[in-house]
Amino acid sequence: MWIHGASAVVPETTPEVASNVASKIVSKVAWRLVPLLMLCYFVAFLDRVNVSFAALTMNADLGFDSTVFGLGAGIFFLGYFVFEVPSNLALARFGARTWITRIMVSWGLVSAAMALVWNDTSFYVGRFVLGAAEAGFFPGVVLYLTFWFTAEHRAKMVGLFMAAVPLSGVIGSPLSGWLLGLDGALGLRGWQWLYVLEGLPAVILSVAVWLWLPDRPAEARWLAAAERQWLEATLAHERAHLDSRRKYRLGEALLNGRVLLLSLIYLGLVTGLYGVTFWLPQIVRGLGGLSNLQVGFVVALPTLAAAVAMIVWTRHSDQTGERPWHVALPAFAGALGLAAGALASEAVPSILALSVALIGIYAAIATSWTLPSAFLTGTAAAAGIALINSIGNLGGFAGPYFVGWIKSATGTYSPALLIIGAGLAVSGLIALALRTAVAHERPPPAA
Repeated sequence: MWIHGASAVVPETTPEVASNVASKIVSKVAWRLVPLLMLCYFVAFLDRVNVSFAALTMNADLGFDSTVFGLGAGIFFLGYFVFEVPSNLALARFGARTWITRIMVSWGLVSAAMALVWNDTSFYVGRFVLGAAEAGFFPGVVLYLTFWFTAEHRAKMVGLFMAAVPLSGVIGSPLSGWLLGLDGALGLRGWQWLYVLEGLPAVILSVAVWLWLPDRPAEARWLAAAERQWLEATLAHERAHLDSRRKYRLGEALLNGRVLLLSLIYLGLVTGLYGVTFWLPQIVRGLGGLSNLQVGFVVALPTLAAAVAMIVWTRHSDQTGERPWHVALPAFAGALGLAAGALASEAVPSILALSVALIGIYAAIATSWTLPSAFLTGTAAAAGIALINSIGNLGGFAGPYFVGWIKSATGTYSPALLIIGAGLAVSGLIALALRTAVAHERPPPAA
């Protein structure tokens, strides 16, 4: 006798044996897919936020004030917003391997071309096009992970994937500071070298994506036939369970009240993330007379702590099966961190407070992505996840622009940090309001 959905893989002996064999299959899939996806997102996020380090010299070279820089940094997300849902639907139609490869080639070339900007208009256009080029990558990967991992393992896998974001700060911040030191080499400014050398790896990685990532478990020749059969059957059982409760069509997913509330949660979290991330190098440099390379190392510290916290927190969420409180608690911690950072007057307390803020924001964001897949499947999941990411990433426009406007008007970042922190608190409250709708949504095990 064999456990249903695990033919020729998990003999019906004891739950412990079944669990061990299933864990080996999940681990095998994770080691094959997640490291490459992490590396791709590492490069994606580095190309998205390297403008924060370019600003240390680019702003003076091109005559940008805080308002111009804040608008240009944030306008990336308007391009992202416009093309996010169509891009994710295209991924569902053409396959993850084809579409992610296309996205990476596009964003890599556009990111490198940012070295050619010469005034505020070209800066705005370049950032908008970069957002359009990258649109669909993050929600596409989140959707892709649902093709391979059940809800029981999804938070951990999303957390591992998203750990690339703070890790891009850990490694990318000192790297970006060092690249600015190439100023004058071959007639290029340091910020131009930064854009070129951090943009081209995306094009190179697109080849690895094309060669390495199968679209579905059925195409994974590195799994044994019985392993592929078990994985497909287990995921099909989970989808059938969700669809038996309510199968959402495309339009219903886009208009679903829970999807819209999840979008608001993500909006608050992303506003906090980019409101801090895009300005952190300039905030740190303003706290003391540090070189660009020293600023890079200081900025790396809070992102390193955030990477560790994200992995630990999402693992705990998977172990308990609880989601809303695992979004709300770190969101509240992030709000307190921003409030403390706004009120601190010394360098060390300010950095510590902003570190707490980033730890909370990253942990909340990673866990929040388990919520939409608790009730959406198929095309509805593709559209719903993309819509949440699309609306949420408007915070990537609002956060940097708002901080820049406040800084220009008042000469300080403090009021902006307080207001952004309040937005994080609201996100936490919305997550708690949804707990009866999305908590403990795991399907029962296969009989």
